[in-house]
Amino acid sequence: MFAPTYLDYNATTPVVPAVMDAMLPYFSQCFGNASSRHEYGRAARKAIDEARQRVAAAVGAHPTEVVFTSGGSEANNLLVKGAAACLKPGVIAVSAIEHPCVREPARELVRQGWTLEQIAVDADGRVSDEDYQRVLARMPKIISVMLANNETGVLQDVMRLAELAKPAHALFHSDAVQALGKVPVDFRALNASGLHALTVSAHKIGGPKGAGALVVDKRADLRPLVAGGGHERGLRSGTENVPAIVGFGIACELAVAQLESKTAHLLALRRELERGLLKQGATIFSQNASRLPNTTYFAFSDLDGETLVAKLDRAGFAVASGAACSSANPEPSHVLLAMGVAEELARGAVRVSLGGDTTKENIGNFLATLEQTAFQLKRLTAVAV
Repeated sequence: MFAPTYLDYNATTPVVPAVMDAMLPYFSQCFGNASSRHEYGRAARKAIDEARQRVAAAVGAHPTEVVFTSGGSEANNLLVKGAAACLKPGVIAVSAIEHPCVREPARELVRQGWTLEQIAVDADGRVSDEDYQRVLARMPKIISVMLANNETGVLQDVMRLAELAKPAHALFHSDAVQALGKVPVDFRALNASGLHALTVSAHKIGGPKGAGALVVDKRADLRPLVAGGGHERGLRSGTENVPAIVGFGIACELAVAQLESKTAHLLALRRELERGLLKQGATIFSQNASRLPNTTYFAFSDLDGETLVAKLDRAGFAVASGAACSSANPEPSHVLLAMGVAEELARGAVRVSLGGDTTKENIGNFLATLEQTAFQLKRLTAVAV
């Protein structure tokens, strides 16, 4: 079967062999329900407890602060909706570049009497200090600012932002789905600065789809989205997905162990990629900001991003025109528009996200194919005009 070179690791990652090996027994031999009191159930419960410890260790949290969910989207919804349900309506503030699974539940709260404030970002995609102070003056009850953006890879100084928000006594949350495994994530240090909750997910770090977690300060009040058997400290009822949770734990352990060497590898490849892109006349978004080591978001001013991505796919390279979770939306990236990027240029955006299996040869071949593909598209455009 033809397999394009995969350069879309921010969308998802392949399950690494050690994770798969750890998961397999829990589909067959160790299939018990973790709530059962017999040996099968106890074995499943022990596996979940060990996975919870691994996830907690990866982010510097206590195991009791880890609430397993079906993924990042559910964890973000649990935080936004669950916190709001325990409060009288007020102001909820989210950055203008948040993932839809934060933006959309925040918008839903408006129908319940809440006021939504979007925190502006600068031209590089970093939270605007001036606008953040404006929003803080409104005394928001909930604040959510992502640690790393899924499209541009831009890192926010969440520790400083949480510290600044302390006088507002807001519940402060950060979506760290893209950050885990690519940069250090320390919940305890962030918590000391004023952050109360953090979202992480398995399938971005070599784990399975269908497993994520909300790491949350136990003093934070949340109402569950799913009621029932009282699983996960009553915050997420439902029979636990034991194989996926086990895989999540192993993936976290491996991600932290390999972080330093992987970061160096990815940074070297990203520099190689971006040198080539600049030579071809591409605009690299957020080039001057601190970013994830694996992420490059670029555009050619006279080419449509969706068309370029489709052509590259047929030529053997899997990249993205934006966030995979929002691919059904034909509109330009809300992240780029929030950064002040012209709509025409934003429509040309292409995201390349690298992984541990990416090689220098992959980058060289991609750049050569991109140059040829872009040339052909520009020639077709010129003929059409």
